[in-house]
Amino acid sequence: MSNTCLEFKNLTLGYQGHAAVHHLSGEVQRGSLTAVVGANGSGKSTLMKGIAGILKPINGACVSRFQRLAYLSQQSELDRTFPARVIDLVSLGYWQQRGLLGRLSAADKIKLSACLGAVGLTGFEKRPLDSLSGGQMQRALFARTMLQDADLILLDEPFNAVDARTVADLIVVIKDWVSAGRAVLCVLHDYALVREHFPQTLLMARKPVAWGATSDVMTSRNLRMARSFQEAWDEQAGWCDAEQAGQSHDRDDIAHLPHYHKAAGHV
Repeated sequence: MSNTCLEFKNLTLGYQGHAAVHHLSGEVQRGSLTAVVGANGSGKSTLMKGIAGILKPINGACVSRFQRLAYLSQQSELDRTFPARVIDLVSLGYWQQRGLLGRLSAADKIKLSACLGAVGLTGFEKRPLDSLSGGQMQRALFARTMLQDADLILLDEPFNAVDARTVADLIVVIKDWVSAGRAVLCVLHDYALVREHFPQTLLMARKPVAWGATSDVMTSRNLRMARSFQEAWDEQAGWCDAEQAGQSHDRDDIAHLPHYHKAAGHV
């Protein structure tokens, strides 16, 4: 059995004819923990949506070899004014197995309580969502993700507006997932957190800059290169031609990218 749960084949994703992720190729292995990093607008969240099937590829393919996927989007995408309780939100983790209207068994309820306990929310079952702090809400979302029992877990900026204690607790949950053989991809901005806890890193600047062991990816040279690529991008341009995909990511190649601003001083 292959250890690969996800494969990108020259994947390009975007919106309204403008690509946000260009020519990504590579594999995600079962039991791996990968940080996805880059500047704002570098394609990180777009990649998560492409993997989840929310966005269809403009070009290339995203080939999945897993049974179940869990996608925890940014909190800004959630409507916290909806009149629901913590237990209502968390129990949605069962929808793939039970359906939205399916009744929960006694075993389901025991597991749900265990997940709430694992994220420190025992006793919060009947609390309304709009009464939760940012950290409490994120803990509830992690509990829901735990119930999904997924092979591949996507986390889009899961630690935004979350206190240090909550981050530490949720890192433990993530590592437990990886120990159980699940693959986790996590969009992050905190480079110190990436270096401390994430063995693999994908550095994005709409195109992949580097992907591999975090110590090899998170170098000063690669981070400068990512900033240069991002600054050189033309927001109004379309997607790259296929033959551009094989270009190296050296600083001298930036002028040849089809989205490069000539006004930046290069010809």
